[in-house]
Amino acid sequence: MRRREFITLLGSATAAWPRVARAQQPAMPVIGFLGVGLPFTSNLEAFRRGLNEQGYVEGRNLVIEIREAEQYEHLPAMVAELVLKQVALIVTASNFNAALAAKAATTTIPIVFTLGADPVRLGIVASLNSPGSNITGVTYYVNELTPKRLELLRELVPAGTKIAFLVNPANPTTELYRGELQAVARRVGQEMIVVNAGTVEAVDIAFASLVREGVGGLLINGDAFFVSRRDQLVGLAAQHRIPAIHFEPTFTSAGGLMSYSDDRVESWRQAGNYAGRILRGEKPAAMPVLQPTKFEFVINLKAAKALGLEFPPSFHLRATKVIE
Repeated sequence: MRRREFITLLGSATAAWPRVARAQQPAMPVIGFLGVGLPFTSNLEAFRRGLNEQGYVEGRNLVIEIREAEQYEHLPAMVAELVLKQVALIVTASNFNAALAAKAATTTIPIVFTLGADPVRLGIVASLNSPGSNITGVTYYVNELTPKRLELLRELVPAGTKIAFLVNPANPTTELYRGELQAVARRVGQEMIVVNAGTVEAVDIAFASLVREGVGGLLINGDAFFVSRRDQLVGLAAQHRIPAIHFEPTFTSAGGLMSYSDDRVESWRQAGNYAGRILRGEKPAAMPVLQPTKFEFVINLKAAKALGLEFPPSFHLRATKVIE
């Protein structure tokens, strides 16, 4: 073989090596991210931070595919699509229906849920310490904190004020928490009405009824649909001058009066950390469901002033964040 032919052949082989090497590299794991009306800003950033702690960086050695359902009934088809794609992990975002759909669809693909209710009570896991099967996650007890929100609202509004509880009738957990809060209200002698809203139009109708009923305070039940309608809810409460307490600090940051919740950013960081640990080989069945240890009470002074209210000194002392 002539020297020139040999060099040409060698050059062609060398150019092919990177393509061969790339073809032999394993595909990046894919996380399917599923929910209804997902809050994609701070929550996803915190989730990515938790993944980073385990060595996973989106776009470098990990892919996240987001599936957002507009209605609960769309969830089974979306999770079926993720199962068909054989994703490495399914994460369900802040929604009982999403967690239930994922659990029903697969017993082999690991699932990490974030959930605003007790997952044992709702039948998602066998126990908090030993969830069993292929599912675990983080719970932040959104609606279990509603009696505490009622207590705070009653401290702020005058005695004898009628308070409303806004719920989404499409959420299967609504009846459970409605009954519990009504029992608490009766025990403390609080007059309370329950108002339904499960669509954009129904939210407007609900606030019109609150005005007719002459309510002086509003509790909003934790629900993914209400997260997606945050600005509408905050705007209507301000427009009709109804003091409201919210279940997420994002409402207060958007102009709402006050909120009481877990430290949601920390909960999502923990969920990301759990997802990374599972990708590294840990089994969900042996990973206890994580519960909140930090809580946030956020008050908005500007919103209070617009309503002609003034927070008592005790609120300033207890608040973890004060929005000027």
